[in-house]
Amino acid sequence: MFTKVDIFTHILTPKYAARYAEINPKILKRPEFTALPTSDLSIREKLMSRCPDVLQVITMANVPLEKWAPEHAVELARIGNEEFAELVLRRPDLFFAAVAVVPLNDIDAALDEIDYAINTLRLAGIQVPTRVGTQWLASEQYRPILAKMAELGKPIWIHPDHNDQLDDDAGGFNWTFETSHCMLRLVESGIFNDFPDIKFIIHHAGAMIPFFRERIKYLMAVVPQTTQNIHEHFRKFYVDTALYGNTSGLNCACNYFGVDHMLFGTDAPLGPNMVQDTIRSIERMSISEEDKEKILRLNATALLKKVL
Repeated sequence: MFTKVDIFTHILTPKYAARYAEINPKILKRPEFTALPTSDLSIREKLMSRCPDVLQVITMANVPLEKWAPEHAVELARIGNEEFAELVLRRPDLFFAAVAVVPLNDIDAALDEIDYAINTLRLAGIQVPTRVGTQWLASEQYRPILAKMAELGKPIWIHPDHNDQLDDDAGGFNWTFETSHCMLRLVESGIFNDFPDIKFIIHHAGAMIPFFRERIKYLMAVVPQTTQNIHEHFRKFYVDTALYGNTSGLNCACNYFGVDHMLFGTDAPLGPNMVQDTIRSIERMSISEEDKEKILRLNATALLKKVL
């Protein structure tokens, strides 16, 4: 039994959560706040004890700064990032790394926070939403942030956000659309031409992209593109395995993105058996044992440049 690295888990740190609730008390009704293992470390530790061979990479639970606390985003990002750094240092037995929060509604402040979070706090990268309001991550205004991350060689975790113009379905098909469309916008923006080594980590195995691979190839050939075979750029994303036990879906994603771009990720702790179900689904995949080890830990340690 070897140690596994869960690349995409969610948490709310105490000071961050308390300050957020002061700024916007309505946030307390959101599932990220009501799910106790997300905010109560003692409960989370008991849940994690079921899988003692798994270390988590922690990201801040999905309550985007720019949407719910825009005027306080800079303050909250600093609070959360400093708590993350302290938590990883204090509990290396639970947490392999942490991912920074950045205020996308203030680009200069976001760039400063990236410098501080990565170069001083030694966080692993940044997490961003698929879009802020009507502005997708691929929008020109966010290009300095993407350029900065490419320069630093650190990954960008992308988490879908709720689209108010679509029916609310608790993040089901709504978030799948958000993720897929964000990937499309990034590809069409030429991001992989400008920054060939930029690294994005996509939640939920790449959403709709691997399933619609041939349709995407067809449509992008029909619509004039600035880059030849631009549909191949979708394969440059890294994707996690958070399909809640769906092995056929993992096989589909692996066949498309390749085993070297798949990372064990569970969406924990938002369900009681997410980690176990995801591990079992990877074990059932039609790939070699060596490739399963790549997914379960080696790809993550290589991407994060951090040894176990």
